[in-house]
Amino acid sequence: MGDRGILGRNFWLFAIGRFISQLGWAVQEVALPLYVLDKTHSGGMMSLFVLADVIPSLIVMPFAGVVGDRYNRKRLMVWFDVLRGVLLFAVIAFNFLGIYQLLAIQVIMAVMGTFFGAATSAMFPDLVKPEELEKANSTVSSFSIIARLIGPALGGLIYAFGGIKIALFINATSFFGSGLFEAFIHYEWKTREIESMGEVIRDIREGLAFLRSSRYLMVLMGFALFMNAVGQPFGAVIMPYAFREVLKFTSQQFGLLESFFMGGMLLGNLIVAVKLGKNAGRFFFKALAFNGTMILVFIWVISPWAGLSRDVAFMTLAGVGVLWGVSNAIINVPLNAKIQRAVPTELRSRVFSALALLINLSTPLGLVAVGPLLDRYAAWLVSLGIWIIQAVVVFYYWHRYRKVLLENVGDVSTKK
Repeated sequence: MGDRGILGRNFWLFAIGRFISQLGWAVQEVALPLYVLDKTHSGGMMSLFVLADVIPSLIVMPFAGVVGDRYNRKRLMVWFDVLRGVLLFAVIAFNFLGIYQLLAIQVIMAVMGTFFGAATSAMFPDLVKPEELEKANSTVSSFSIIARLIGPALGGLIYAFGGIKIALFINATSFFGSGLFEAFIHYEWKTREIESMGEVIRDIREGLAFLRSSRYLMVLMGFALFMNAVGQPFGAVIMPYAFREVLKFTSQQFGLLESFFMGGMLLGNLIVAVKLGKNAGRFFFKALAFNGTMILVFIWVISPWAGLSRDVAFMTLAGVGVLWGVSNAIINVPLNAKIQRAVPTELRSRVFSALALLINLSTPLGLVAVGPLLDRYAAWLVSLGIWIIQAVVVFYYWHRYRKVLLENVGDVSTKK
């Protein structure tokens, strides 16, 4: 369904609309925690807001997948953007700014966001030609990174001078702006309305059965889940711990290192979009090897044998962060594109929702394990242990599934 030209009109309407909503969401994502902390001074309440976002998403995700495959995905995308904008405008108009009122709003936003995401992720691959998926994914990812670079700083500034209402107003407006762009996308979809709960259960089973029946897809998704479970502890726990507790970096240095990594991600996505395109998959294992090398440099810097001054350690890790980000993009973009190609459009929303559910369930596994380990062992030793596990699994996939992970098109009907 892609138009002529570079990626096509439909794609750019989608990408710009998504960028607008992500930028508005990034503003609220910074302002809301600041507001909650200012009102409650409670870390427990902050955790409750995180759970109010995660748990409802996990519960409704399988059902969102069924809805995304049965109803018009474009209309779902537009209406859930509009409804989220209306909800936030209502919060402002009726002054629903109590902590528990906002907690209820967080739950509703999480549910609507899950249905929006199921429809959006399934619709996206239909907007471009199959051979353009790497370029399309890297372009959308680049926009997301730019939003993540600009949004947090903008959110902090807006909250400091305008308070939570202005931040919510900007996010509400961004949802309407996003919906406006999405409304002009040309997308046809034959709806199959849900008539009973039995149909929902049957559709969920059908999506899971398709996953199990495709050896190609099981290999791709298995590797993606592994990379997420192992990679999350580095970004979410080990790196912040090492930067603050081991190397004693300032908060400004900590923020800059995050920006260097995101800048590397942006550069990597641009390389895929402009230079590599569909051939990015050929560099998959080379990027993994380079990524592993960057992790080893990180381990050395935080080890007792490095003996680097704080400034030299910072500059070294700044360079590592950029290169780490580049290699991450060259790994993730082709992997996402392969999964998108491997799933027929009529099953895509259910399959992608199942994948998102598995990712959300696998993420805590590494996080739960790493925290206690850091309390007992040095950060460099924990990092080295994770690196060894990662290296063993990558070698296993290289040895057994190298052809599957390097080829551009999989036979989705191949049985295990």
